[in-house]
Amino acid sequence: MSLFDAPPFPPVKTEEERVARLRLARTQRIGPINFQQLITRFGSAIRALEALPTLAQRAGGGITPAPLAMVEAEIKHSRATGARLVVLGDADYPKLLSHIAAAPPILWLLGEHALPPKAVAIVGARNASAAGMKMAHTLAAELGEAGYTIVSGLARGIDTHAHQGSLKTGTAAVLGGGIDDVYPPQNQDLYTALKTYGVLISESPAGYKAHARDFPRRNRVISGLTLGTIVVEAELRSGSLITARLAGEQNRDVFAVPGSPLDPRARGSNDLLRQGAHLCETAEDVIRILESGMGLNDGARPAYDDMRPHYLATPEDTTDDLDDRIDDLRTQILNLISHTPSHRDEVLRLAGASMTLGFAALSELEIAGLIAPQPGGYYVLVD
Repeated sequence: MSLFDAPPFPPVKTEEERVARLRLARTQRIGPINFQQLITRFGSAIRALEALPTLAQRAGGGITPAPLAMVEAEIKHSRATGARLVVLGDADYPKLLSHIAAAPPILWLLGEHALPPKAVAIVGARNASAAGMKMAHTLAAELGEAGYTIVSGLARGIDTHAHQGSLKTGTAAVLGGGIDDVYPPQNQDLYTALKTYGVLISESPAGYKAHARDFPRRNRVISGLTLGTIVVEAELRSGSLITARLAGEQNRDVFAVPGSPLDPRARGSNDLLRQGAHLCETAEDVIRILESGMGLNDGARPAYDDMRPHYLATPEDTTDDLDDRIDDLRTQILNLISHTPSHRDEVLRLAGASMTLGFAALSELEIAGLIAPQPGGYYVLVD
C-alpha cells in the first residue's frame, strides 16, 4: 500500500470518542506522533486508552492516562469562553493542517468563522518598520480580496497589521497560550475583533499562559494551516524564520519581501531569498505562484488530498502477530539508543525495521518512559 493509497485517519463518530481523544492528547508522553500512532493502531482513542498501561508495562515502564476529571474541567472552562473543541479526525478539522507530520491532536477555536482551505500566512518582526507594517497590511488586504484567509500569530508589528488588513475578508490568529490568553495585552481590541470577524486558535486549555517554548510549537500550526508563508521582515535569528523553515518542511511555499541590506530587520527575509524563497513584492506574486502550483481552484494541492504520514499503520499492519513483531524490534531499538542523540531513521535502518513497525516500537518505548524524543527526529535514552 502506497502513501497516497493509505486510508483516512479514523473519524470521530461519538462525543465519547471526542472526549477520549482529548484525554489521550493530555496524557503524559503522548505527543502528536504517538497520538496518531495509537489511534491508527487501535481504531479509536477509547481503545488506545485501555491499551496504554499494557503497552507501557510490556516495554518495561508505566503510564497513567490523564484523569477524566481533569479533561472534563478543561472542556467546561474552555467552553465557558465560547470556544469549541475540534480534534484530529473531526470533519471540521482544518484539512491542510491534518497533513503535516505532527498535526495537533487538539484545537480550541473561538470565533464566528471556519477556516477555508485557501489560506496564507503573513509573519514578521515585532519591532517592524513603518514600511514593513504597511506592506503587511496591503498584502493581507489584497490577498483577502482574492479569496485567501490570512493566518498570523497576533504578535506586535507585522502580525498585528496582517490581521488588521484582513479583518473584512477573513483572518485567523494562532495563539501560543490558551484561547483566552491575549498576548500582547495591547492587542485586546484586535482579539475582540477577531472573535467577530475571524477565528482564534489554540492547542492549549483555556487559562494557560504562553511560555517561550510554546511559540515554535505555535509557528508550526501557522504554517501548517496555509498553502504558503510570507515573511515581511525578520532578523537572522527570529521566530519568523522558524515558521518559514517549518513551511518548507511541510511542503508549503515560502515567500519573502526584499528589504534594505542596511536594515537588520531585512537580513532574515533577504537570506530566505538567497535560499530560494519566492520573491514577494505584491499580492499578485503570491497568487500567481500558489495558483500555478495548485492547479486547482479549491485550495488543496493534488498531493495533499489523501496524504497521511508514512509511519502510520495501515490495515495490512494490524494483524494478530503485530505485537510479537513489535516486541522483537523494541529490544533491538532500545539497544541502539544511548544518551547521545540518535536519529530515528538511522536507528530503524540499523534495526532493519520497516517505517511502520519501527515507529510503533519507538512509540511504545517513549510511552513507557524509556526514551525521549529530541528536536529533528532524534531520540535519547532516559535515565
